[in-house]
Amino acid sequence: MRNFKEKPKVVIIGGGFGGLEAAKRLGNKPFEVILIDRKNHHTFQPLLYQVATAVLSPGEIASPIRRILHRYKNIEVILGEVTDFDLNRKAVKINACPESDDNRCEIFFDYLIVAAGAKHSYFGHEDWEELAPGLKTLEDALEIRRRLLFVFELAEREALLTGIQKPISFAIIGGGPTGVELAGAVAGIARRALAKDFKLIDTTKARVMLFEGASRILSSFDETLSQKAKKQLEDLGVEVYLNSFVKAVERGRILVNDEWIECSAVLWATGVSASPLGKKLGAPTDKVGRVLVNPDLSIPDHKNVFVIGDMAFVKMDNGNPVPGVAPAAIQMAQTVAENIIRDQKGKERKVFKYVDKGSMATIGRNKAIAEIGRIKLSGLIAWLTWLFVHLIFLIGFRNKVSVMIEWIWAYFTRERSARLITGDAEELLKTFASRQNLPTAKR
Repeated sequence: MRNFKEKPKVVIIGGGFGGLEAAKRLGNKPFEVILIDRKNHHTFQPLLYQVATAVLSPGEIASPIRRILHRYKNIEVILGEVTDFDLNRKAVKINACPESDDNRCEIFFDYLIVAAGAKHSYFGHEDWEELAPGLKTLEDALEIRRRLLFVFELAEREALLTGIQKPISFAIIGGGPTGVELAGAVAGIARRALAKDFKLIDTTKARVMLFEGASRILSSFDETLSQKAKKQLEDLGVEVYLNSFVKAVERGRILVNDEWIECSAVLWATGVSASPLGKKLGAPTDKVGRVLVNPDLSIPDHKNVFVIGDMAFVKMDNGNPVPGVAPAAIQMAQTVAENIIRDQKGKERKVFKYVDKGSMATIGRNKAIAEIGRIKLSGLIAWLTWLFVHLIFLIGFRNKVSVMIEWIWAYFTRERSARLITGDAEELLKTFASRQNLPTAKR
C-alpha cells in the first residue's frame, strides 16, 4: 500500500454515487482515502431496468471503481465487505482477511463516511424474494432478464409440444419510478421487440399488470403528471391497478387484495430498507433502517463519522425526508467532503441543504414525465430530457457512446440487442413448469 504518513485517513464504505463523489472531492487533497466496496465496479442504477429488459448489456452501465478513481494518487480501493465497526477505536472490520487469526481484519480511520446504500424490503416476507426479484444490482437485472425471456421461450416450447398456447402475464408490484419503467419496458418487449421472433405464440397478447397500493402511481410527482403517466402506460397496453395490495406471493400467482391472480413472472419494485450497517453504528434509526444524522450529516456522539445517501434520514424544509435518489447522495457527499476539509482548516462545518433538481421517469418510446421546479413536462419532450440527463451523468465516455448507439439502434429498429438467457436453463424450466397445475384466475 502507498505511504500516506501523517495524513488524516478517510475511509469510505460504498462505491455508489455518494461514495464516489466523496472520494473524488477528497482526491489529490492532503488525505489518505480508502474506499471499500463489495463489488469492483460502480453501477449506474437508473439504467438497471434497461439491462433487465434487454436494451443494454451490463458493461454499458458499469465501470470499474479503480478505473474511475485511478488519477487520484491518494485514493486506495479495497474489495471487501464491511461487517462491523468499533467507533471508539476508530476501526472498520472487513471480512475474509486470511492473515488475521479470526478471519477478520480492521482498517483504522480518522474520518468515516458510510454510503452503503439500500436493499429490497419485502415487509417481513423475505421468502418472496426468490419468487419476485427486485432490481438493485447487475445480478438482479440479469436474473430479471433471464426470467422475462424464459417465459416466452417456455410458452413457445409448450405450444410446440402440446399445441396449446398458454396465457402469458407479467405482474410488477409497485408503482414508483422503477415499477413504471419496468412495466413500460416489459410491454415494449412483448408488443414490439419480440413480436416477429416467435412462430407459435403471439407475444403481443401478453398481459402486463402493474399493481400499486396507493391511489395513484408515481405519488412523489405532481398529480397531473401521475395521471399522464398512467395514461401513457395504458396506451402501451399496461393494465394499471390502483389501491391494490399484494398480500401473498406464491409460485405462479399473487394474492391481490382478496383475489388470486395468475402470472408467468413477478417483479418486485416497491419497498426498500437501508443497509444493515446503519444499525451497527449504534445511532438511532428510523423504521427502514436509515440513520438519523446531525445537520452536518455526522452521527450523534461521533463527529468524525458521517452517513450519506440512502442510509441517511434528513428532513427537508417542508418536513419530508430527503429522497433516496442519486442527486441527493451526491449533494450529501459534497457537503461531507467539504466539512472534512473545513475541519483540517479549523473552519466551522456547513449544514446540509438539499437542492431538489427535479424528478423524471420514463415510460416507453417517446413517453416520459419530468418535474423540474415549476416546470412539468410529459411525452416526447420529457423523454428527450430523460435521455439527455442520463447520458450526461453516466460514468465513462465509452459507456456514454455505447449507450447512445444502443438507444439509437433500439429506437429505429425496435430491437433489443441484449436478449440473452444466462445461467442454468434446466433449473428455470423446473421452476416454471410447476405452474402448469395452478388454477386460472381472471381479473
